[in-house]
Amino acid sequence: MTDAMTAEPAPRQHVPAASVVYDNASDGGVIASARAFTADFLAAAPSVRREPVADERVELAQLVVSELVTNAVRHAVGPCRLLLELRQDTLEISVFDGAAAAPVPRGHDPHRIGQHGVEIVVAVCESLSVEPEPEGKRVRACLSLLPEYAGTATPAERPPR
Repeated sequence: MTDAMTAEPAPRQHVPAASVVYDNASDGGVIASARAFTADFLAAAPSVRREPVADERVELAQLVVSELVTNAVRHAVGPCRLLLELRQDTLEISVFDGAAAAPVPRGHDPHRIGQHGVEIVVAVCESLSVEPEPEGKRVRACLSLLPEYAGTATPAERPPR
C-alpha cells in the first residue's frame, strides 16, 4: 500500500522543442531564417508524431512565425528569440523580445495596407497570448496541426476536438 503523501510523482512528458536567438534582429534575413527554422523543425516532427505534418499546416506555421518575428523586429529593441514546442497535435510558437508593449489587433479595415499581422495570427491559430517577461514579453500562439483545421473556418465553424 502506498501513502499518497509519499507516492512517486508522475514522470514528466518530453516535449520536443527547438529554439533560436537572433542577436541582430534588424538583419533583413531574420524572417526568412525563422521560416526555414520552422519548416526544418516540423520536417523532423514525424519522429515524434504519428504522421508527417501536412504541407498546408507547415505553411501556416511559417506564416505565423513570419508575422510574430516581424513584429518583434519592427517594434522591439535587441535580440529576439523564437521557441517552437510540439505538443501532440499542436505547435506552440513563442517569440520573446525586449519590448513590454503587447501587439494590438487593429480590426478589419479593407483599405489599410499592411499591419494585419495580429489579425492573421488570430484567424489561423487556436489561441494567442502575451505574457510579461523579466526583460520584455513572450508572444505565444498555438496552431493546430490537424488536417481538418486546414480550411479558413471561423472559430465557431471548427469541429470539436
